[in-house]
Amino acid sequence: MVVKNKKIAIIGGGPGGLTLARLLQQKGVDVTVYERDAGRFVRVQGATLDLHDNSGLKALKEAGLMEAFKKYYRPGADKMRIADQYGNLVYDQHNEPDNMADFGHEHFRPEIDRGPLRDLLLDSLRPETIVWDSHITALEKEKGIWKLVFQNGKTETADLVIGADGANSKIRPYLTTIRPFYSGITVVEGNLYEAAEKAPRIYEMVKGGKVFAFGNQKSLIVSAKGDGSLSFYTGCKTQETWVRDSGIDFKDSQSVATWFRTEFSDWDEIWMELFATEGTSFIPRPQYCMPLDQTWKARADSTLIGDAAHLMPPYAGEGVNMAMLDALELSNCLTGTDFLDIEEAIAHYEKQMRKRASEIAKMTLEQTEALHSENAISHMLELFKE
Repeated sequence: MVVKNKKIAIIGGGPGGLTLARLLQQKGVDVTVYERDAGRFVRVQGATLDLHDNSGLKALKEAGLMEAFKKYYRPGADKMRIADQYGNLVYDQHNEPDNMADFGHEHFRPEIDRGPLRDLLLDSLRPETIVWDSHITALEKEKGIWKLVFQNGKTETADLVIGADGANSKIRPYLTTIRPFYSGITVVEGNLYEAAEKAPRIYEMVKGGKVFAFGNQKSLIVSAKGDGSLSFYTGCKTQETWVRDSGIDFKDSQSVATWFRTEFSDWDEIWMELFATEGTSFIPRPQYCMPLDQTWKARADSTLIGDAAHLMPPYAGEGVNMAMLDALELSNCLTGTDFLDIEEAIAHYEKQMRKRASEIAKMTLEQTEALHSENAISHMLELFKE
């Protein structure tokens, strides 16, 4: 095992970083996760996630967490309905038999809320593994060892630093200067609590699962969560600087509602239910993607997983799954017996990871374009015929 007697720091406590920590701890590796959140309960976790058999679920199986997952996942939440901009349903998985809804079937993609997934991963780690309130600001090399500098003034050391810190990774610039490019789509994400009361028609339409609505080169995706809320996000073609130039105060729900009513003026009034509640929080997210041909020289002291390595838009549902598969493959490289040293192990991991990510990113960009075209509904219906 090339990381024997090495101290490993994982930057970022998302699904990828936590999965990696669990897998490494199973092999007796000294690993610490540094997470910028002040504590476990300070931030509401986002939308539901569908885990895939050959990636996210595969990692959980290797981590010995499938039984815990089965306690937390939400049966039926994977059921999808497709609607046009007027609220007319054109496809409904609720009307189909559940002949693929079993673990081990390659097309079964069970849904779990981000919060419960994070909880089961956190609970699988030793209590001292996570160091909260650890917003990293810099890495410094001292006598061959990394010195980690945090915003709160604290410092730590590590032999190997793994960036699992997402789209705006502070670790990535230490490995490569390659930057992501804008995909042409900006998302406005929202979360509506007490949805049965505040958005009854949409709540009924979602039916505990999710609704994908398309019209006039725009998208609106709504997902039910186990706490009774609805997580949703619009997708529109915009300039890269639209968030800054729009003049919208995204902290003011009425400002966002006014924008939606104007931008989606040719959509049915039913969709306004999602924006009509005072105080609903919104986050604009321009969608970026890493270049499909990116590469960098492997190092023995640092590497990347998840969005830090291969950021891409969400329209193929691969982000978390890719991060968890990264964690599995990197763990196997670092704890196996196939490599002579850490640099060789990381080089093998990164080569395979970039190849896989490039293929998925290409498919994701094609899907992103298709879902924001005039033929979005036809495209989706063709996918479900395959």
